[in-house]
Amino acid sequence: MWKATKRKARLIAAAGCLIVVAGCGAARPVRYFTLVEQPPSAHGAADTAAAQPYAVSLLVARVRAAQLLEEDRIVYGMSPVEMGVYSSNRWAEPPPEMIETMLIERLRASGQYKSVQQLAGATRGNYIVRGRLISLEEMDSPSGVVARFTMELDLFDPKTGTVVWSQTYSHDDPVQDKTVNAVVEALQRNAETGLDQLVTGLGQYFASHSAH
Repeated sequence: MWKATKRKARLIAAAGCLIVVAGCGAARPVRYFTLVEQPPSAHGAADTAAAQPYAVSLLVARVRAAQLLEEDRIVYGMSPVEMGVYSSNRWAEPPPEMIETMLIERLRASGQYKSVQQLAGATRGNYIVRGRLISLEEMDSPSGVVARFTMELDLFDPKTGTVVWSQTYSHDDPVQDKTVNAVVEALQRNAETGLDQLVTGLGQYFASHSAH
């Protein structure tokens, strides 16, 4: 009886040692990534300087997104119905906030509007720009890994309570290397291209409706 108890105590002690050793292993460091709004090119600056601003003030609402994209972990997809997140590779800010910042800066840099402000409190404007981030993720595809960016943008007229313009951008940008850095770089390129197209589309709406 005493020997059995002693043997059991040794087994418990050995198991405890294994737990301690496993717990003391070096944890993988968390790496943070961000999307950065690039300054306008010399060509873009010249176009902006020559542009005649439309006589409208824009308010940019908070960009909406699914819960998974509201978090700071970088998302990857194995199939259209299966998603996952990296535990140690994260965004420095929630993706909707980064995209919103990039959108506001692009609208301001276009020089096409009397003012562009974030929708908050008592701010007033003629129209509200509303965005929904649908995809910002690494995705497996038959041709390899791609960086998927999908976003909807619409223009809401508070005077009439109607959406007067909307546009969707969706594109898969090839990832050149199987690293998280390469994925983020591809997402950056894709987001820039998508936002450029959406901002251009919005400007074309005002151009066709004589908003000067």
